[in-house]
Amino acid sequence: MTRMPITNRNNTTNTPMTAAIDDAPLISRVLADAFDDDPMMRWFFPDDAARPAGLVRYFSTLFTRQYGRHGVCERTEAAAAFWVPPEAMAKAVPDAETIEELQDILGDRAALFREAVEAAAEHAPQEPQWHLAVLGADPAAQGQGHGAALLRSGLAKADAAGMPVALESSKRTNLPFYEHFGFTVRQELQLPGGGPTLWAMRREPRPSGDA
Repeated sequence: MTRMPITNRNNTTNTPMTAAIDDAPLISRVLADAFDDDPMMRWFFPDDAARPAGLVRYFSTLFTRQYGRHGVCERTEAAAAFWVPPEAMAKAVPDAETIEELQDILGDRAALFREAVEAAAEHAPQEPQWHLAVLGADPAAQGQGHGAALLRSGLAKADAAGMPVALESSKRTNLPFYEHFGFTVRQELQLPGGGPTLWAMRREPRPSGDA
């Protein structure tokens, strides 16, 4: 699923804070902008004109119904990250109502979405781990360290628990960013139905403070 402390909304900062459900409008807009050029999101939402609104609904649903309830979600003023610690893995699976809502958002691409999720799940490691489900930063804030700040924050939590971290990225140009933080590609998957390539990455735990 693979862009200065807070004072007010007119002073953009990149210090991570816990995301609240009330932050859904900000988070969904930021992630919609961040993933507009992502190969997987363009596959799910092929209509350029309809994609922005579809992505806003998609990320709002994921946050308010899934990760915001059962994951560890953080944000800055221009980025957001959804993490799932090992103890929340079972609860973070979408329930029937969430799946129905996502299918409504995806329309005739819903079957492709379901096949992609199932294909990725088949190759997911089974041992306890932290999972970075979503990380995205507003392209307008590129280079200001928002994504890196959120990544370091989550990695520090995983390192403190002595846990590895896994993620999947569908954007090749993002791989060096994650490799800089210690991730390595463990598998390259071709999604069914003519979907994009998905790179499964993993990072081993490090002593606290080495993220």
